[in-house]
Amino acid sequence: MCGIVGYIGHREAYPIVIKGLQRLEYRGYDSAGIALYDGNSIKLSKTKGKVSDLKNKIEGEISTDGTLGIGHTRWATHGVPNDVNSHPHYSNSGDLVIIHNGIIENYDSLRKELIKRGYTFQSDTDTEVLVNLIEDVQKSENIKLGKAVQIALNQVIGAYAIAVFDKNKPNEIVVAKLGSPLAIGVGDDEFFIASDASPFIEYTKNAIYLEDEEMAIIRRGKDIKIRKIKNDALVDPYVQELQLNLEQIEKGGYDHFMLKEIYEQPSAILDTFRGRLLSNEAIIKMAGVEDNMKKFLAADRIIIVACGTSWHAGLVAEYIFEDLARIPVEVEYASEFRYRNPVITEKDIVIAISQSGETADTLAAIKLAKSKGAFVFGVCNVVGSTIARETDAGAYTHAGPEIGVASTKAFTTQITVLTLMALRLARAKGTMSSSEFRHHLIELETIPGKVEEALKSDAYVKTVAEIYKDTKNCLYLGRGFNFPVALEGALKLKEISYIHAEGYPAAEMKHGPIALIDEQMPVIVIATKKGHYEKVVSNIQEIKSRKGKIIGIVTKGDTSVKELADHVIEVPETLECLTPLLTTIPLQLLSYHIAVMLNKNVDQPRNLAKSVTVE
Repeated sequence: MCGIVGYIGHREAYPIVIKGLQRLEYRGYDSAGIALYDGNSIKLSKTKGKVSDLKNKIEGEISTDGTLGIGHTRWATHGVPNDVNSHPHYSNSGDLVIIHNGIIENYDSLRKELIKRGYTFQSDTDTEVLVNLIEDVQKSENIKLGKAVQIALNQVIGAYAIAVFDKNKPNEIVVAKLGSPLAIGVGDDEFFIASDASPFIEYTKNAIYLEDEEMAIIRRGKDIKIRKIKNDALVDPYVQELQLNLEQIEKGGYDHFMLKEIYEQPSAILDTFRGRLLSNEAIIKMAGVEDNMKKFLAADRIIIVACGTSWHAGLVAEYIFEDLARIPVEVEYASEFRYRNPVITEKDIVIAISQSGETADTLAAIKLAKSKGAFVFGVCNVVGSTIARETDAGAYTHAGPEIGVASTKAFTTQITVLTLMALRLARAKGTMSSSEFRHHLIELETIPGKVEEALKSDAYVKTVAEIYKDTKNCLYLGRGFNFPVALEGALKLKEISYIHAEGYPAAEMKHGPIALIDEQMPVIVIATKKGHYEKVVSNIQEIKSRKGKIIGIVTKGDTSVKELADHVIEVPETLECLTPLLTTIPLQLLSYHIAVMLNKNVDQPRNLAKSVTVE
């Protein structure tokens, strides 16, 4: 959530910053702003609304000249979304300008102290407090901007990624990070600043990712200087080459990023197990698991921590690990785990799952688990992300950039990685025979092709969406491995169409939700042949007798559910533990088409952010 873009160099800054903000729109935001410096004065423009609104405002309001600029997309925390609370923010003197992601938790006490010293505030934000604190330190101690930023940040409590510049030093931008991600692109006598690398990928492949409690002074004509905020120690910059390319972050002819990412799942799943799954040799190669096999085999249990869609992937993994490897698994919301004083020991394995690798609650859960001596294994999609650096070991999914706020390919690639882990541990523990192991590997290799086949239901799913697009409520039911898929299907519908939807284990319907069923209630039931099929058919009969509208997700060739359901959407047959990789496809498509038909902003649903970097 929130997005930072900055540029200092020999090019015009405005086109780079505005395009960068457009690239970061996927993160979720409610207002946007830009500050430019042309060598004489700062020109600032900001507005509630979208980057397109900002672009229109700028072009009628200010000159866009200047080779230094910073821009921001804000997701409101302190203060309602409006023009005044939007970033960037000036200091009282007008000399300093700042953009900020995160939350300054002690902003109120700092604000009161600054008011006593004569400072005034135009906004309700914690960010305006921070820029004036920096200015107060700078003036009272008569020091340079970088040192003032360092001293000020040692006085704040919270999370931040900031970029600040002083119009009296127009060849310098100071950046710092704690909790929120920040990348620096290194070019030829030019530097780029962004929340992730997507805004500058077409200009440079070289990037530095700041670690927590690090700050950098970026000057034209000089090397970047990085220091520790706490103790002022110099840090050697680590420049890494980006693997991202421009085509990956463009729509590629699709109407929305979400649809593109749904259709990328066959290749994303293939990329995730490519080089790891060698079915001909009956081998799974995962360095993070192999190097720590003794810890996994000695573990009393696995605790999975995650949020949102990643939590649902963790629930699928619970079924897979327990069924195949016979290891006890607990799945926890990271946001609850960190606050309930959990019992964690050195014999626990904690698996942290996050698409972005920056989820604040999951990061806090990791730190708690490590403090108790647990071994922490990360599963994330973004190379160089904080979770990738903070965990003891891990495995990347290879989904590629996921721009749509509602996760799709992140979910299926997370399940793919977790399935590989469970299979490898099952073989190591001896809970699966060599023939069973090989059979699972061969079947997993067929999944990308079967996902492609499942995607062929798109046209029919669209006709179903047309029928139910105006519904106000919806139930999703599944059993076993597909109960988490029901939860995920309901989440997708809520996220992008704003229709109230709930997922339940099918057997729990009789314990309350059945009271909601009438002729106005569509019920999506996952009823594949593998996994409690007869029981699910009985649940469908109970819905039918109460006049509920039934949409069945069934195995290709099914006849029993077809006789009962109003609509059936077929997926190919596979092993029971692999069915979530297929049954989730029509649910993603259904949510997508309903949202499009309702004219919702599919890629940037209201109030949501792609990367939740604050509590």
